[in-house]
Amino acid sequence: MEEHKNLNILIVEDSKMVSKVLADTFIKLGHSCDIASSLEEARQKLTSNSYELVTLDLNLPDGLGTDLLKEFDIFCDGDTQVAIYTADKYALTPELLSQYNILDYFVKDGTIIKTVNDIDRLYHRRLKNSESKVLVIDDSATVRLVLKMILESRNYGVIEAASAKEGLSMIKENKLDMVILDLVLPDMHGTKILEKIKSSPKYMDLPVLVLSGSEPSEVMSKVYKLGASDFVKKPFVYEEVLLKVDFWVDYYRKHKELQAERKLLKEYQDTVDRSSMVSKTDTQGNITFVNDAYCEASGYTRDELIGQAQSIEQHPDMPKETYTDLWDTVQEKKPWHGVVKNRKKDGGYYYVDMVVNPIIDYEDNIVEYISIRKDVTEREEMKNKLHDELHTTADNFADALLLSKQYELAINESNILSRTSATGRIIYVNDEFCEITGYSRDEVIGQNHKKMRHPDTPKEVIEGLWKTITAGKIWKGLIKNKNKKGEAYWVDSVILPIKDNQGNIIEYMAIRHDVTELLGLHEEIENTQRELIYRMGEAAESRSKETGNHIKRVALISKLLGEKYGLDEKSCDVLFTASPMHDIGKIAVPDAILKKPGPLTDEEWVVMRKHAENGYDILKGSDRPILKAAATISLEHHEKWD
Repeated sequence: MEEHKNLNILIVEDSKMVSKVLADTFIKLGHSCDIASSLEEARQKLTSNSYELVTLDLNLPDGLGTDLLKEFDIFCDGDTQVAIYTADKYALTPELLSQYNILDYFVKDGTIIKTVNDIDRLYHRRLKNSESKVLVIDDSATVRLVLKMILESRNYGVIEAASAKEGLSMIKENKLDMVILDLVLPDMHGTKILEKIKSSPKYMDLPVLVLSGSEPSEVMSKVYKLGASDFVKKPFVYEEVLLKVDFWVDYYRKHKELQAERKLLKEYQDTVDRSSMVSKTDTQGNITFVNDAYCEASGYTRDELIGQAQSIEQHPDMPKETYTDLWDTVQEKKPWHGVVKNRKKDGGYYYVDMVVNPIIDYEDNIVEYISIRKDVTEREEMKNKLHDELHTTADNFADALLLSKQYELAINESNILSRTSATGRIIYVNDEFCEITGYSRDEVIGQNHKKMRHPDTPKEVIEGLWKTITAGKIWKGLIKNKNKKGEAYWVDSVILPIKDNQGNIIEYMAIRHDVTELLGLHEEIENTQRELIYRMGEAAESRSKETGNHIKRVALISKLLGEKYGLDEKSCDVLFTASPMHDIGKIAVPDAILKKPGPLTDEEWVVMRKHAENGYDILKGSDRPILKAAATISLEHHEKWD
């Protein structure tokens, strides 16, 4: 998410109503505002204050706004931006844009709130533009100068080339975000340059804006087929150039961000894949993915597991209530954590410390479940052996006592331990407890656990905990706590009532494991995956210059049609989630056809109609219900029934 900078703004406007609405709207966006109703008052404000942005009316009671522009160097540094806001349809020249650092001009048409949002967006885009570099290849020094002034007014970095040879060299030497290319050059026609750029895998996605004079239509058709992003006809209007450069540079930024996020997600997946057992199931609990570590631990191959219910590994020793609790928890869109005994293919067993997390899409629907497991067989067998060894006769009591001391030491060294009195006052904590909480023993002995309780932990959870242990039962669960610094951490806790010979509770022992990192990794994977799914849909639509509202409308109308047709709620939800992917196949349609401004030829229509089949081919290989539905929608969304 892009950082939003809060600005100090001066509004120069003689209408009290207009200036108040401007100021109120800017303040709602987080900015601070001063108001000047005349040139003289504006000069006084500029003399005594520093502003990042000035909105300037051109017609003021004591003169013209342009008079203030001419004096700007006296009052402001070079970073102060000016947004012209006037009732006149004032056409700015490139020279004015460059000379006075004007952001843009806006005509008073009654849509003040929209204007404020446009000014805010343009200001922050200009800040980001400083990271972008545009190459202008044109043999005319005048054209290069005008384009340089226009683009630098938007804060773009601009480099120039007067020939094809010089331009191709600069493409290799610089990290570019766009190329503006004249077709008529002294040493090579622009189509040849374009062909060289687009034939390189390194530059094939780089946007190219073509400048053309009176080129024949067949040349322009060839330009699009070669991969040009857009064109501007000479003599050009500077507003058109800025709009198209802004659009394609922003598109290229999103393209690079999407590639970076794909790489990041792959690194997350590889990290988890190497360190844990990983499996995925669909919303019905059927296995859709397992990694090598999972197969090795279970003894099954992938082919034997994919498509099977997760219960294939269910061990008869495990209580049915465990799985009921697991399923109820994840269906409520919450992570489930616990230790489970699984059955291997050969009849053996192994224990796993497991977190099952529901994966939620951007519409808050569960699309699948991911499980990350850690083998804890050795630890659980030690606990079971301790239990068995302590059930011994008085004849070997000394051996059992010695054994219990050793196990006590092992548990103390590997867990977070605390003991409380029957009234809930802390009477013992180990070093691990002090380390994770940040408190010393002296700070917690005699206190209760309230100071460690995180405000996010529901009161009902604590009440249920006390109700369970005061009834003499063991309580197990995940708790979110906070340390001395106020930082959150998660622990998997087991709290046991300790009783005397008469069955009276004399104290409680809490054994905890820190699972903060594991839960944090799940959250990061979930957020990254959800963001990636959304960005893919957004990127596909943006190629044909559609908007996010188009995607939402398609989803809502599709769901409404499904409901009117009589589909059940689940089918309507699948339709709602899958329908925005209807045009995903357009990623395989060349820009030359997809963005062609005029009518398509018969041959081009064949390619365009192919996008439905392209989308089906992309999606048909998935076993996930939503992607299977999206494949059908992509294939059939242009069928007409009459």
